[in-house]
Amino acid sequence: MMALSKRTLGSLRARKTQLALAIRIAVAAVAAYMIAVALHLMLPLWAVLTSLIVTQMSVGRSLKATRDYMLGTIGGAIYGGAIAVLIPHSGEGGLLALLVLAVTPLAFIAAINPSLSSATVTAVIVLLLPAMHQSNPLDSAIDRVMEVTVGALTGLAVSFLVLPSRAVSQIRVNAARLLELIADAFVELLAGLTRGRDNDALHRIQDGIGTALVGLNATGAEAERERAAHLSSGPDTGPLLRTILRLRHDVVMIGRATVVPLPLDVQVRLAGPLSEVSKAIAHYMRAVAAALRAGAGAPAIAPVHAALERYAGEVAAVRSEGLIRGQPGEVAERFFALGFSLEQMRQNLCDLDRCAVEWSEVPRTTAGTEDQST
Repeated sequence: MMALSKRTLGSLRARKTQLALAIRIAVAAVAAYMIAVALHLMLPLWAVLTSLIVTQMSVGRSLKATRDYMLGTIGGAIYGGAIAVLIPHSGEGGLLALLVLAVTPLAFIAAINPSLSSATVTAVIVLLLPAMHQSNPLDSAIDRVMEVTVGALTGLAVSFLVLPSRAVSQIRVNAARLLELIADAFVELLAGLTRGRDNDALHRIQDGIGTALVGLNATGAEAERERAAHLSSGPDTGPLLRTILRLRHDVVMIGRATVVPLPLDVQVRLAGPLSEVSKAIAHYMRAVAAALRAGAGAPAIAPVHAALERYAGEVAAVRSEGLIRGQPGEVAERFFALGFSLEQMRQNLCDLDRCAVEWSEVPRTTAGTEDQST
């Protein structure tokens, strides 16, 4: 039982962000229902559902969901109420014609701007509820807006007050995970120089990075929304996100250069330097990932420079000895492309080093500064 409890607690700690979201959603739903009942709203259900929709993983995402849902609801209520009041109709045939007139333009607008998708639902509710409850379309529109307003404001308040989660803190976690994925892919790709790799395997390595990058960019937009509303502080997210994107591009270029193994004699000469480069760069990216998660000081980048200098020196020796002469054009092209990609990656890792310093909550250690200066 003790072991099971420890495993359960460990799993909950690893999913604390998701657990906090579940708690916020539960609190928002209960609070929205209680407020709706206290205000004698006609359908407390819509207040509860709205609170569930706007309570998101981060405050920034909740702000966007609240804005979009409120704009869509108000627009749909105004449009649905207007055509119900201004266009005479009777019987089911007239109501169906009115329903088509309400849904078609709003669905078209939602297809262009998905953030306004709630407008279509609201217009349908405003049109159909009076027929079901023998009420006035104008009253139905007002009730709908009131219900959504209660749910939206409740969900937003809960997002701020109950275990609030800032997008900036999620960026640290997501960026760290992405750097670890890039490091894993980089090691695997350089190892392919001794055995080759097919395109299918290459695509599988890159897929996880692409998915994680999409999530990171979305979180970055949420973080900037929080910063614009003065809800969070910290460094600008743009440089970190752009640097990680460029590192992903570097890995793509290296992957293309390593599909075919190097000639055997070149492999023998470059195996040691490439192994050092692989270890140094992968270790550095994983160290930056750990620093981002913990807010710790930026790691020293000097070992990366040293490993790349040794590799560059060995490449110069290989070229001077003529080992690339006489090789097929494709092999020579990939050989030089690899060197170019690694040099480009060095520059982007220097940018990552600056980002790590900006995101660090403690100054770089003296030892790290001395290592970098050397």
